[in-house]
Amino acid sequence: MDFAGSIPAIYDRHLGRLLFRPYAEDLVARLAAERPGRVLELAAGTGIVTARAAQALPGAHLVATDLSPAMLEVAAGREETSGVMFQAADAQDLPFDDGSFDAVLCQFGVMFLPDKARAYGEMRRVLRPGGTLLISVWKGIDDNPIAATVQTALAGYFPEDPPQFLSRIPHGYHDASTIREALRAARFDEVDVATVTLPSVSPSAGDAAIGFCQGTPIRNEIVSRGADLAAVTDAVRSALTDTFGHGEVRADMAALVVTAR
Repeated sequence: MDFAGSIPAIYDRHLGRLLFRPYAEDLVARLAAERPGRVLELAAGTGIVTARAAQALPGAHLVATDLSPAMLEVAAGREETSGVMFQAADAQDLPFDDGSFDAVLCQFGVMFLPDKARAYGEMRRVLRPGGTLLISVWKGIDDNPIAATVQTALAGYFPEDPPQFLSRIPHGYHDASTIREALRAARFDEVDVATVTLPSVSPSAGDAAIGFCQGTPIRNEIVSRGADLAAVTDAVRSALTDTFGHGEVRADMAALVVTAR
């Protein structure tokens, strides 16, 4: 999945507040309750969770990884992450010894992994006995009204071949039973899956439209269809305005938060 060029900075600026910061606070609060000394973050992206984890666990050894060096470059540039070790790594083939960490966390990254079973096995391997895994995945797109509005707008603009990134990847892995069974197969004995609903807020429809259309792989889907990126972004902005009104865009968003040991 291509998160390169200008995408990481746009992603961080326009989608951080809208989608990722509220769940980062929730996930890090759960992490801090475990009081881990050694923490591995997978699919760290631009460091939204990383920064909060570093603040919440000032004495911990925190290693943040991602497959994209461009995303990690943004994460490493945050003032809060100055003490974090950053490393490009594939969650399906982790370059760490068995039992290296007290906790592993991954916010909205598992959905992107082609071989989830292998990744879960790697997460279990690098955890010490009794260590904790914390992950979050989006619920279905129908449970996330802002994303659903974007998807509908894109389908209207490209009726013959609509971009399917949102429904296919971010919102395409949300069956609690499937996740629970996969983690148990990876030798996690205790698996808790909770639905967490939080408010999603963007300063404006235009800001949200830029985030989705230009700060995610949707951008590549638009460009590959030969469409004008600015025109498609404006069409999405208009749809968001029609649905949520002028001014701030506000709606609930829903995700599954998984704790496994």
